[in-house]
Amino acid sequence: MSSTSFSEEDFSCPVCCEIFKDPVLLLCSHSFCKMCLQQFWGTRGFRECPVCRKRTSQENPPLNLQLRNLCETFLQDRSQRESHNFSHISETVLEYKREVNVKLNNLREKLKALCKVQITYDEKAQHIKIQAQHTERQIKQEFEKLHRFLRDEEAARIAALREEEEQKSQMMKEKIEKMNREISSLSDTIRTIEKEMGADDVTFLQVRTSFI
Repeated sequence: MSSTSFSEEDFSCPVCCEIFKDPVLLLCSHSFCKMCLQQFWGTRGFRECPVCRKRTSQENPPLNLQLRNLCETFLQDRSQRESHNFSHISETVLEYKREVNVKLNNLREKLKALCKVQITYDEKAQHIKIQAQHTERQIKQEFEKLHRFLRDEEAARIAALREEEEQKSQMMKEKIEKMNREISSLSDTIRTIEKEMGADDVTFLQVRTSFI
């Protein structure tokens, strides 16, 4: 009978719950790993079946060759199944990796394109900055020229105003001085006439012709 018709439990030792290793058969028809049975007996201090608890006089139970062969066959089948599963998993993983690789390459191309665009944007931003700085310098230069022109114009106009003021002030000064002289002369004449008006008649008649 093929071992595939049995389950793993059918080939498991009741003591260690692992696949039988060197299974031995007791008279009660229960089988155990040889080492598991010896350890169980050593712990108990007497020989009995770990399952049905029947005592036995067998010190060295015979190997269950049929069970050992079945266990070996079962292990081989399981190993082959696991190998086929591993192969299937490997193929699946490989296929997934191919798909992921395609997506990864697409992402890399997209990243490459974005990096190029970023470089272009950086260059444009730098160009805008340089252009703005150049324009700012031009504006400052133009306004500096304008300020210089206005300062020169201001100075020229102030100088012309002061010159005009000086000329007019000098003219007025001369007129004031002339006017003062005339006032002084007229005042002197008035005082002289007033003095002579107070003189006697003969003296008055002698000098009157000097101011008539």
